[in-house]
Amino acid sequence: MKPLVVLLVVFGLSCLGFYVSSHDPAYIISGRIAMSIMLLFTAVGHFAFYQGMTMTVPPYIPFKKFMVYFTAVLEIAAAFGLLLIGTHYYTAVFLIVFFVALLPSNIYAAQKHVNLEKANFSGNGPSYLWFRIPLQLFFIAWVWFFAILR
Repeated sequence: MKPLVVLLVVFGLSCLGFYVSSHDPAYIISGRIAMSIMLLFTAVGHFAFYQGMTMTVPPYIPFKKFMVYFTAVLEIAAAFGLLLIGTHYYTAVFLIVFFVALLPSNIYAAQKHVNLEKANFSGNGPSYLWFRIPLQLFFIAWVWFFAILR
């Protein structure tokens, strides 16, 4: 839920800032800025809630600690890649694949009731997927619209 709030608030503020400065809300760049900030926000979560994040990695994926840090670095790189004109398209394609690739980890975490922030098994459980799966689809659509379509 927090990443969605970050995405929407940054988008609104970015549009407002562009509109005040140039009378053009610059929706496309605002959409990329918002996704970039959201990716930086989620990357910070990999470091701040490191133990909880390792609990979300399914057992068939080796090097859990490395994967948590590696995905954080990928998110940081993607945040910058979305903002560069020469790389935003390729970064968007990568992000769509990345968001799809995260789904097994989200499903595993929900099945195990992982609470990321507390690093225990007191999370919402499978009911969380009713929010998380549509959210992943929303992120995919956002990236497609603001960085591939436009």
